[in-house]
Amino acid sequence: MSTTEQADVLIVGGGLMGCATALFLARAGRKVIVLERDLTGRKASGVNFGAVRRQGRPLSQMPLANLSREIWWSLPELIGEDCEFVRQGHLRIALDAAAATRMESYSAEARHAGLDLEMLSRAQIAERFPWLSSRVAMASFSPLDGHANPRLTGPAFGRAARRAGAAIHENTEVAHLSKPGEDFEAVATDGRIFRAPAMMIASGAWSGRFAQMFGEPGPMEVRGPQLSVTEPLPYFLGPNTSATASDHDDNIYFRQVTRGNIVIGGPRHGPASAGTGLANVLPENLVLQLSRARTVLPVLARARVIRSWSGVEGYTPDGQPVMGASPTVPGLYFAFGFSGSGFQLGPGVGKVMAGLIDTGRAPIDMAPFRPGRFPEGTVAEGAAARSISAKGG
Repeated sequence: MSTTEQADVLIVGGGLMGCATALFLARAGRKVIVLERDLTGRKASGVNFGAVRRQGRPLSQMPLANLSREIWWSLPELIGEDCEFVRQGHLRIALDAAAATRMESYSAEARHAGLDLEMLSRAQIAERFPWLSSRVAMASFSPLDGHANPRLTGPAFGRAARRAGAAIHENTEVAHLSKPGEDFEAVATDGRIFRAPAMMIASGAWSGRFAQMFGEPGPMEVRGPQLSVTEPLPYFLGPNTSATASDHDDNIYFRQVTRGNIVIGGPRHGPASAGTGLANVLPENLVLQLSRARTVLPVLARARVIRSWSGVEGYTPDGQPVMGASPTVPGLYFAFGFSGSGFQLGPGVGKVMAGLIDTGRAPIDMAPFRPGRFPEGTVAEGAAARSISAKGG
């Protein structure tokens, strides 16, 4: 016999975006139900690189990233956990002259968006970061960025949302969404029914299918990041570090956790499937990753890789998320398609979306992310390839 639960807001998807939104809505006094087909933070929220960086983002995302930065720096006060957030900055290195020129231009433009970067010459890099190879031509340093453990972050926001009063239903797969009357209705595969006058779809690479149930296009290409981790080494690498170059196969990123392991990502994506929920680590991608990473961080030549993994990520045609209110269905909201760069944004997305749902107002300009910007029939093939520059969070 099916049961029915009523709330103020239904959130479809229990990743970092969904759980953060649930937390802020519950703190605002709203009754919230989150529906997650697996466990909170298990999909893209939990398998990404873990970069908490603003540097390198499109400048249109900077207001959201700046808002999120403030939340990251107050995580223990907000959710009672620090999620292994390391506040030692983000170092972005250029491996050739063309990449250095782009880096200088970006730094000048980013300053007007509230991101101050310290530009470093080859000599300054050698003095401050001697573990990098002589391939580095220039670097920019963002001191207020860092990195964190994605496997801890989504579940931590989920626990905080529960403590605030949100109902989070894990292992609850949604079969169908509709709006048969004033309320939205979500029907689970086991027959349970959930209703609310507002709904947010935040189910990552699976969001396009749900958006189409309301006649909303949500084109995404599904790809898998290629990530690996080494055995523990003596701790030396404070900043989250990424390399950029004219050759996309040189676009590598790495960070060291306080236990000593070095996490490595890039430069290519692998195949993934929203249908199966599985992604493959391709051996040739892993070999390329390690060979290129060693040319930038030579110590990796003596480090053993102990694990590699991937996940299922959704990439939009323009690399920007679909975020905001539906232009056609009142009470319907979206937060998906973060194109491999959503981890740092997650807490800010939660605050912005909760405010939008609760009050109808957002503290940032949402125009670049507006739902409905893709015409019917738009496809996203090639989005992941265009995003190959190893963004990682």
